[in-house]
Amino acid sequence: MIENVVRAVEAIGAAIMVLGGLGALVLYVVAMAAAATRHGAYEQLRQRLARVILLGLEVLIIGDIVRTIVVDPTLESVAVLGLIVIIRIVLSFSLEVEVEGTWPWSRWRLQKSTAAADATT
Repeated sequence: MIENVVRAVEAIGAAIMVLGGLGALVLYVVAMAAAATRHGAYEQLRQRLARVILLGLEVLIIGDIVRTIVVDPTLESVAVLGLIVIIRIVLSFSLEVEVEGTWPWSRWRLQKSTAAADATT
């Protein structure tokens, strides 16, 4: 039964990425069709795709954790899970930088500079 739950979670993660990617592409095409929204449409597409991938990866990690802990708790499967999680964390951080424009731990600097710029205007 747990294996079926894991498959369902993995299917949901894949569906999030596929359907979210298609949705992002549709929004991009709509934005490109109107001259008023054409500027910045590519950047919006990249940000939407990155967010969709991040969400899909998080859901897939859930499936990997459940499979390793419940279905196949061997030393080899735990090591494989560790590698998968490390790879997905690196992907998540790089996508986060792509979306936000800064490392997650440097976000406070960006917020301080934005607040200082707002205060001077």
